[in-house]
Amino acid sequence: MVEVLENIQQWFTEFLSYRIWATDFFRLSVKSLLQVLLLLASARYGFWILNRIIMRSKAGEHYDEGRRYTILQISKYIIYTVVIVVALETVGVKVTALLAASTALFVGLGLGLQDAFKDLSSGVIILVERTLSVGDIIQLENQIGKVEAVGLRTTTVRTRDDILIIVPNSKLTNETVINLTHSEETTRFSLTVSVAFGSDTDQVAKILYDIAATHPQADDKEEPLVLLKDFGDSALIFELNFYTKDLFFVEKIKSDLRFAIDKEFFKNQIIIPFPQRTVWKGPERVTQFGNGIVGAGEIMPDEESERDNGAV
Repeated sequence: MVEVLENIQQWFTEFLSYRIWATDFFRLSVKSLLQVLLLLASARYGFWILNRIIMRSKAGEHYDEGRRYTILQISKYIIYTVVIVVALETVGVKVTALLAASTALFVGLGLGLQDAFKDLSSGVIILVERTLSVGDIIQLENQIGKVEAVGLRTTTVRTRDDILIIVPNSKLTNETVINLTHSEETTRFSLTVSVAFGSDTDQVAKILYDIAATHPQADDKEEPLVLLKDFGDSALIFELNFYTKDLFFVEKIKSDLRFAIDKEFFKNQIIIPFPQRTVWKGPERVTQFGNGIVGAGEIMPDEESERDNGAV
């Protein structure tokens, strides 16, 4: 019986030592192959456990979704980097010697792939500093979108048109990016509204205030602010400031406000003027201002006689 067990042990040892592939710098045996597979399985299982711990622990509940994602991404890259190095050592590849021998190759790759390395380093900066996180609403080049994923090389952003944009991370670190989520809990936006000269400014201000205050997606804790912004060339210019938490669909909110303003102005006979200019030839004198009449003038006798004679 003992002899049988010894034979089985010897056969098993020889089986594990069997070399599938071997060179001067690389050897792959059944044993090393099983070790690599076990290492990969352990890494995946360890990452799964880490994910469960972060999601279920009290500390994990304290973090927002973006922080969870950042921790998991960084942990994943560290774990798989260690696994790759250990796996190479397991099959007989000396990583330190490989790096030393490949210095010239890495220099060439660095020159050819400098943009890719720039994106990779930017990705590490974004993940560590958390300037952007999953779920953030950002504005980049007049385009507003929600961050769907942050990788080492690229970041995926979903626009309000439900289009996915793949943005190189170097662009996010080198260009101006407005992170609307990093502002206060509510964000202020504004609309510009023009009304004709002579309009009741108090009535206009009340209409604008009431419309913004009663919109269902406006923040009821922050009151709207109506400003008489300027006297334009052909209109009084008002600015309506309102607050909302719904940053992603703010353009829809602005559209709702514009529809409501147009309806209330029509109901109250408040005119939204179009740009206009009156050009006079010859001497003139303004005789009336108000009641919506701007630039009304009285033609002097000499100019009136010229027009009767066909002068332009």
